[in-house]
Amino acid sequence: MKSSVLWSLRLGFSAKQADFIEKNGVNDFLEKSFATTIDNQLPDYLATSPKTLAEFKELRQTLKDANSDQAKAIRKQEAQTSLEMKMAWIEKMQQDAFPLREKMTCFWHNHFVSTIQKVKVNYWIYQHNQILRTHAFGNFKTLTKLIVQSNAMVRYLDNVDNRKGKWNENLSRELLELFTLGIGNYTEMDIKNGAKGLAGLGIGEEKAQYRKFLEDNEPFTYLGKKGNLKADQLIDAIFEQNAIPYLITRKILQWFIYDNPSEDLVLYYGDYFRKVNFEIQPLLVKMITEEYDKKTAGSKIKNPLEFSLQLLDELQIKNPNTRGLVLFMKEQGMDLFNQPNVKGWDGGNSWLSSQMYLQRNNVADLLCNGKGNFRNQNANKMMSDKPMRQTSVQLNWDKKASHKKIIAQLSDRLLFQVEANAQADFEKLIKYDFDSNAIGADYAVLRLFNYMVKSPEFQII
Repeated sequence: MKSSVLWSLRLGFSAKQADFIEKNGVNDFLEKSFATTIDNQLPDYLATSPKTLAEFKELRQTLKDANSDQAKAIRKQEAQTSLEMKMAWIEKMQQDAFPLREKMTCFWHNHFVSTIQKVKVNYWIYQHNQILRTHAFGNFKTLTKLIVQSNAMVRYLDNVDNRKGKWNENLSRELLELFTLGIGNYTEMDIKNGAKGLAGLGIGEEKAQYRKFLEDNEPFTYLGKKGNLKADQLIDAIFEQNAIPYLITRKILQWFIYDNPSEDLVLYYGDYFRKVNFEIQPLLVKMITEEYDKKTAGSKIKNPLEFSLQLLDELQIKNPNTRGLVLFMKEQGMDLFNQPNVKGWDGGNSWLSSQMYLQRNNVADLLCNGKGNFRNQNANKMMSDKPMRQTSVQLNWDKKASHKKIIAQLSDRLLFQVEANAQADFEKLIKYDFDSNAIGADYAVLRLFNYMVKSPEFQII
């Protein structure tokens, strides 16, 4: 696989940026990515969804007073809004000229997990996602403070039930265990005292707010720091700890490059992250530019987004069935805005069970045969209710090249390595006397492409 293709996949979701990276270099790609702007205009799909605390309470009361049919219709509308939010995000990932911001937003989305299923208010999930996008390349400590005090997070981790004398430790625990320090770098007493500092932090209008009558204002000790500490002060104390940079550098390495990064790399980049005061942009520049020249292909299993969007890009499918893609992603265990638990998607080998591999192969067949749906027609009611949507498929290949050159070009775009037996199989599909002008030549190359993308080597970058 060409280096530019590999890094286009790693820094985005397809090989669409490979030519830019090859021509201009990865540094220029990073600069352009950091300069991308954020659209803060409220999406149309949220127009009728509750956005204020008062509107949310009104909706709850409406559901309480409604008959079963009315309640079902309201829930169906909110579920449709959730679906449209997922579809819009996937379309943005696919369409952005410099998709690194969305790739990093998705990383934070799986680090600071907060799900629609638990939060139930689409607007709060949208706010949460916009915080991640806005600060995707910013400061880790600043981002942590904003997320911990978001409506989505205090609801998702039950801090709405945390009050003096009746503490709920969920947010306090995950702040230390999953968001910042990792297990072994704090005590149970730190969790208990952190819950005291977070007591009374609940739903507000645009962000979470403390309620005086629920707060606990007694002094306590937290990670060696004494006082009546609230959310920001708790996080300040966390970021003074020696272990703070390493959990996140390990996860960033796993997200972009290695399913199993070496401990030396985790420490090396963690030390640098501390040196730059937890600024994400310089960390990414250092990490990506230094790892770019290493021979690291084959070190990471593609997640379902990378798998799907690469196929759509290669086949030049202009109007994909995004709804079907959302459902396929769910089947593959990567349901956007709905991770299975607060730990998020496990990644790595979990992306490639035998069932998931079979699903991927079925999708490759469907797309290569011009079928726009992402799921087997008989396996899903949505597909059986509607005819299979035909999609225009156009594969890019050099019609002046020899059969071996065509194989090499596709391999450079698709496979991290090609074994001798695989090469022999490819040459059976595209033979030495292959005529690019013959009727059926496009189909023959597409059949080769389909064979390649169903191989184990395509699943890895």
